[in-house]
Amino acid sequence: MDITESTDQGVKVAALKGRLDTATAPAAETKLIGLLEGGAKVVADLAEVHYVSSAGLRVLLKAAKQAKAIGGSFAIASPQAPVREVLEISGFDKILAIHPTRDAAVSALA
Repeated sequence: MDITESTDQGVKVAALKGRLDTATAPAAETKLIGLLEGGAKVVADLAEVHYVSSAGLRVLLKAAKQAKAIGGSFAIASPQAPVREVLEISGFDKILAIHPTRDAAVSALA
């Protein structure tokens, strides 16, 4: 998994690429939690993630909980259809802020 960081309108964006599964979840978790330090606003851009396992879902949930605990914000942007389906089946679409595009997610948090 590759993770590229950028900042847009004061919002940190982590663009993930590849699979978010048991093998890549620890690195993704470390990166996302690190970006949240200091109560930051963070968007996880999943446009180039084609698979999310239960371990990947746990990472996204942990990042959202961490953001809430420290006064930050966390949102998901651009999930591909198979990833969006996993998020919906698992009920994560009800507890995580999921936006259709990176721009929409950044605007919502900015």
